[in-house]
Amino acid sequence: MVKLDKIYTRGGDQGETSLGDGTRVPKSSARIHALGEVDEANAAIGLARLDAGGPADAILARIQNDLFDLGADLCTPIHESEAPALRIVQSQIDWLEERIDVLTQALPPLTSFILPAGGPAAVRLHLARTVARRAERAVVHLLETPGEAVNRLVPIYLNRLSDLLFVLARAANGMGGADVLWVPAGSRNG
Repeated sequence: MVKLDKIYTRGGDQGETSLGDGTRVPKSSARIHALGEVDEANAAIGLARLDAGGPADAILARIQNDLFDLGADLCTPIHESEAPALRIVQSQIDWLEERIDVLTQALPPLTSFILPAGGPAAVRLHLARTVARRAERAVVHLLETPGEAVNRLVPIYLNRLSDLLFVLARAANGMGGADVLWVPAGSRNG
């Protein structure tokens, strides 16, 4: 259980922070950057929840909790002699895929790309989707950073998350009925 009786520690005042294993790293490190992007994705999902109701809100609430698991995973580097740590597992990805499949079956097929537009709930979900994609790119960069070891399920989770946010946005747009379609070169002639 986490207990915080003091919010500031002054430990990061010199531009460093501690990872889950106690290692001190610069706040500019690729790992801390990835953690910040995941935190922002979680906040964007919180914003999307303002307009979400019923099943969508329950889905988003579970995702917010999973993103804290994912943050704990990222903040604890993988070591060869690893003690048990909180890690993203395949069942969390499977759950996202199941939600995607159920929602996709209920939506009309896409005949065009759609714009991140429509009603307030859909727009907030599209924004959360783009932030999740940015978090995924930051984790991929971390994976490519020499000396960094990351759970390979983390970027997969983030990839599926952005897919789920896309179909949730379509569902929020009247089950796709209010999707705003991209019209290629639609504004060229005035």
